[in-house]
Amino acid sequence: MITSMSLQNFKSWRDTGPIRLAPLTGLFGTNSSGKTSLMQFLLMLKQTAESPDRNLVLELGDSRSLVELGTFADVVHQHDLTQPLRWRLAWQLPEPLVVADPGSRKDVSLQAKAIEVEVSVSWDKNGSSASGRPTVQAMTYRFDGSDFGMRPIAGHAGEYELFTTHKRFAFKRVKGRVWNLPQPAKCYGFPDQVRGYFQNAAFLSDFELAFERQAACTFYLGPLREYPKREYAWGGSQPSDMGRRGERVVEALLASRDQGIKYSFGKGVKRKSLDEVVASWLKRLGLIDRFEVRPVTSGSKLFQVWVRRQAGAKEVLLTDVGFGVSQILPVIALCYYAPPGSVLLLEQPEIHLHPRVQAGLADVLIDAIKSRGIQIIVESHSEHLLRRLQRNIAEEKVVAQDTALYFCEIEAGVSHLTALQVDMYGNIENWPDGFFGDEFEEIAAMQKAILRRRGGLAK
Repeated sequence: MITSMSLQNFKSWRDTGPIRLAPLTGLFGTNSSGKTSLMQFLLMLKQTAESPDRNLVLELGDSRSLVELGTFADVVHQHDLTQPLRWRLAWQLPEPLVVADPGSRKDVSLQAKAIEVEVSVSWDKNGSSASGRPTVQAMTYRFDGSDFGMRPIAGHAGEYELFTTHKRFAFKRVKGRVWNLPQPAKCYGFPDQVRGYFQNAAFLSDFELAFERQAACTFYLGPLREYPKREYAWGGSQPSDMGRRGERVVEALLASRDQGIKYSFGKGVKRKSLDEVVASWLKRLGLIDRFEVRPVTSGSKLFQVWVRRQAGAKEVLLTDVGFGVSQILPVIALCYYAPPGSVLLLEQPEIHLHPRVQAGLADVLIDAIKSRGIQIIVESHSEHLLRRLQRNIAEEKVVAQDTALYFCEIEAGVSHLTALQVDMYGNIENWPDGFFGDEFEEIAAMQKAILRRRGGLAK
């Protein structure tokens, strides 16, 4: 689970300051206030980690990527290439990581269940290409109270040194390997030469691997989801997620069924398949009474999604019911399909949903973080979703500490973040002005209009 992050000079964010991330983190605010940029940053790190090019500092993406951010100048705050892009990410490991010093006769070992990485990337106008390139200014991993990282060597362009702040640990050179190091691999990795030049630096690969595993278990579902189809083809593949538009949700349902996966919801509660979990939530949210995915004919690779809107009604295809069912379907499925320990990034999951269903979506998210051990970061404009979150806190279905709610706003091109202070009763103690519009102002204006039309108030 990601526990905190911070950004400097990323898009509209000059400096976010430390952002605490909880099992359920909500980002609210007006359009173009910077909410999406926070999620885009995490997606950029994910696709950077998954890129096969270790010389590429940041994978900014293209039309086939999770996120397409353009050029480095496009992502730097106010396009100011004189300012470095800095970021910090801290996360918990599923199991403690133990590192021993193979080059020491003393019992020097490190052990922790959390890692933090801090990176600074700047624009090198003297780079190999005509227009320059982004380069890593510094990269530091913090583990067990000590720093391990790389930094440039003054006066040696493109050359770096390895360093640590650990008081009882020192990197030891391999005899005869006196050369300086090249820049870090991508923006978070140690170059291969580190292992060749130093006797006791192999453990640094564990930090890189931990970062890549964290990135690999991050999944995204975008706001624009696929229209339902009358038929879906499935050849037995097992998708990692729903796809960024939810286009692989039926494949995921079928793959889960094929593997016989059952989900536990507590002692004494019957375990359910993913199909049953989805059907149960759709019914609970009042969308449909019955849900089933079945082949067109026996043994066929073509499948159809059949639903029944109300008890006693005839079954119809998913394409023949309200659009909201197909929109929330991948949201529910991803919450239970993703492996424990996953981080889900949900962008406006409430789109095309009735206000009552938007509120019920909060129940889905809370159940998922509690029963599945996943983390959810949701960007939303829904007052109904937020209100239900507050209600769940008041009803003690989730503790306030397991949530982190933020309000984003922008002024003069600079985004600002306000952490909403939620008490144990679900009350927001620092409710921002105009959070979801001014309800009192709307009521007052309507009453004035009524009085004017009745002749009781001068124009």
